[in-house]
Amino acid sequence: METHKTQSTDAAMAAILKKLQERSAQFSAGSAGSEEKAEYECPKCKDQLGYIENKDGYEVWVRCKCIERRRIRKLMNSSDITAEFEKLKFKNFITEGKPAVVKDTYDTAVEYYKDFDSIRGTRSNSIALLGQPGSGKTHLLTAISNKLIKSKNIAVQYFPYVEGFNDLKDDFDKLEEKLNRMKEVEVLFIDDLFKPVYTNTKEGRIKKPRATDWQVEQTYSVINYRYLNHKPVLISSELDIEELVDIDEALGTRIYEMCADYCVIIKGDRMLLNHRLAGLRNG
Repeated sequence: METHKTQSTDAAMAAILKKLQERSAQFSAGSAGSEEKAEYECPKCKDQLGYIENKDGYEVWVRCKCIERRRIRKLMNSSDITAEFEKLKFKNFITEGKPAVVKDTYDTAVEYYKDFDSIRGTRSNSIALLGQPGSGKTHLLTAISNKLIKSKNIAVQYFPYVEGFNDLKDDFDKLEEKLNRMKEVEVLFIDDLFKPVYTNTKEGRIKKPRATDWQVEQTYSVINYRYLNHKPVLISSELDIEELVDIDEALGTRIYEMCADYCVIIKGDRMLLNHRLAGLRNG
C-alpha cells in the first residue's frame, strides 16, 4: 500500500515537472522567431519568474531573483517618485563646505533610516525637515524613501503638497480613493507642506502659507489617521513647528509629537544654505 502511494506521488511530481518543462520549451520556441520579443526583461528565466535547474541529479524549479527586482520596480512605480528623484541618495548629498546645520540634517536623516525598523510602530516614528528652501530637505527625505523601498520592500507614497492638492481638486471623483491611499500606505512622504508664497513689502518679506480651510481639513484627516494608527510620515516644509501650529493647532501638535525625535529646523543665511544660490555666491 505504501509502495503504491510513493509511486503515485512520484508520478504526480514527474507529471508536474514535465508540464513545467513543456511550458518552458513552448515559451522559448514560440518567442524565438518573434522580433517583438527578441529581448527579455530577465534573460535568465525569459520572464517566466523561474527556471529548471539540476541539483544533485534532480531537476527542480527555481524562483528567479528577478522577482525581487520586479517587486521593487512595482513599489517604485506606485510611489509616484519620478525617475529623476530616484537618483537622490545619501551618497550624493553634499555636506562639504556647508553650514553645520546641513550636516546635522544629513545625520538626522541617516539616523532615522537606521532606526526605522525599531521605531516604526511607536508614536515618534516620523521625521520632519523644516525651514530654509534649497537646503536639501527633499533630497534627504527622498533618499530615505528610496532606501525604504529598495532595501526594505516598504511601500512609500510621495505627495508633493501643491501639485498633489491641485490634482485632488481636478480629479474630485477619486478624492476618497487617493486620500485612503495616503492614509493606509506604509510610509507617506509629504513634500513642501503648506508651501508659502513670499511677498516683499515696505515692512519686509512676508511669508503666507498656502493653507485653505479645505486643504487643512484634508491634511488633518490624513495626519490624524496616521497618528492614531502609528503610521510613519516624512515631512518637508518651509514652515517651522510654531508656524504649523499657527495654521492648525491640532494638526501642528500631532506632527510635532510624531516627529519630535527626528526634527530639524534649518535657519540661517540663505545665501549659504540654499544650494540653488551657489552660482550667485561663486559668481
